[in-house]
Amino acid sequence: MLIRHSPDIAPSEITPREAYLRRRDVLLGMGAAMAFAGAAQAKPLASAKSPFSTDEPKTPRADVLAYNNFYEFGGRKSDPADNAHTLTTSPWKVTIDGLVAKAADYRLEDLIKPFALEERIYRMRCVEGWSMVIPWIGVQLSEILKRAEPLGSAKYVAFETLVRPEEMPGQKGLLQLLPWPYVEGLRLDEALHPLTILAVGLYGETLPNQNGAPLRLVVPWKYGFKGIKSIVRISLVETQPKTSWNIQNPREYGFYSNVNPSVDHPRWTQASERRIGEGGLFAKRRPTLMFNGYGDQVASLYGGMDLERYF
Repeated sequence: MLIRHSPDIAPSEITPREAYLRRRDVLLGMGAAMAFAGAAQAKPLASAKSPFSTDEPKTPRADVLAYNNFYEFGGRKSDPADNAHTLTTSPWKVTIDGLVAKAADYRLEDLIKPFALEERIYRMRCVEGWSMVIPWIGVQLSEILKRAEPLGSAKYVAFETLVRPEEMPGQKGLLQLLPWPYVEGLRLDEALHPLTILAVGLYGETLPNQNGAPLRLVVPWKYGFKGIKSIVRISLVETQPKTSWNIQNPREYGFYSNVNPSVDHPRWTQASERRIGEGGLFAKRRPTLMFNGYGDQVASLYGGMDLERYF
């Protein structure tokens, strides 16, 4: 395993630990308050529990709503809960196009309506070293793609998120963290795998804005940044699509982004993780599982691949 080290940091640049913890607690508290305020508009969703669900304890709902990466609303973990209430999620249109026999523009309700919603309780792992267990509600992406009838030349699926800077403050100004729109991609066999879902809810209710409303991708054996949020376009393509973090920093973020404890991020180890809701910075680190623990289901997708080269 290749071990990489962070650049040297001057002691004067390091925030005192006590100050950091106080600031983090305040931010999480503020984020949780905003999350619950936004969640007041949520609607209950009927769903059946999926056999794909883990039986591990779920992460507390307040943490899932308050601690997120959604850079369209800012770079701090608390920013989505603070700012995402500005997003209008109805009406919502999703375009499915590219190498399909039945390209179409769908209203969200028409896209999802033919399929029974399932609750999928998945382990989720962030590249930054924290993890959660989240009860998503959604449908298998494979069902939606089959409805569009992919052509034989289709090899990948490309995703695109919303661009609406008047409602997404992270998409405007001089300090934008990424080029917009946010784009992601999967190999077609990954997209068709039964673990891969499009989520429209969590914790029995419609998806909160800060968690990617009204429609987001969930691929539980990959790092969380693959889970593109607020999707407006799904395209079947022949060549590997560009992905936002790989464009931004290809040394640190590969196309596949499978959870792999033996391949370190250049600035930190991926061999262990902290579970959100189990004590914060004081939580005992746990070993990271290959493919986030879903190896029995997905390892065959990568037979013969060098997973350090194709990270």
